Amino acid sequence: MILDSIAFERDDCLLFSGICLSLESGDVLQIEGPNGVGKTTLLRILSTALMPTAGKLLWQGSDVARHRQLYLQNLLFLGHLPGLKQSLSPTENLVWWRRIHRDHSPLKNEEILGSLGLCGYEDIPCYALSAGQQRRAVLARLLVTEAPLWILDEPFTAIDKQGVADLEALLIAHARRGGMAVLSTHQDLGIANVRRFPLVASAEAV
Repeated sequence: MILDSIAFERDDCLLFSGICLSLESGDVLQIEGPNGVGKTTLLRILSTALMPTAGKLLWQGSDVARHRQLYLQNLLFLGHLPGLKQSLSPTENLVWWRRIHRDHSPLKNEEILGSLGLCGYEDIPCYALSAGQQRRAVLARLLVTEAPLWILDEPFTAIDKQGVADLEALLIAHARRGGMAVLSTHQDLGIANVRRFPLVASAEAV
C-alpha cells in the first residue's frame, strides 16, 4: 500500500498534507500524534470512508479511487466506536459479522471469544457488558478475518493489561503471516520493529 502526497481539508482548513508512506507485507505501522491532529481522519481515508482532498492511495499499484471494491475486499477496519449491535450478545454479533463477510475460518465462536477473555459473557447482551468487554468482542473479528490489511483506530482503548498483551500477540502473528496493520494508539507497543509515523498538523490547522 502506498500513500502518495495525501492531504485533507475540512471546513476550508487544511488538516494535513504531503503524507507519503508505503506499507509492505509484515509491517505494523503506528500513527502517532496529539488528539485532534487528524489520526482518525487519516485512518478513515485509508478505509475509504473519507476521500482525500489531494493525493492518491494505491493498493498493489492500482488507484484505490478506481478499484475501491477490490481494495475493500482486502482490508478490515475497526473504528474507535464499538461497532456492535448492543441488543445482541458477543456470540450473536460474531455470527452476524462472520455471515456477512463470508468467513471460512474453522474456529468456533466460543473458542474465539474464550481466547479473548469473554468466557461466561458470550451470551450476555452487549449493552450489559463493560467497555473493555465490548472492545474484546469487536477484536474477535481479527481472529477470523482473512484480510491482509488491518486498519485499527485506538484498538487498545478500554482493555486491561491482559487484553493489551492479547492484541499485541494478534498483531505480531498477523505480521508474521505477511499481513499489514496500521493503527493509532497512545500505547507504548511491545512489538519489535514496529514502524512509527508522527502525524503533524498543517500550519493552517494550528
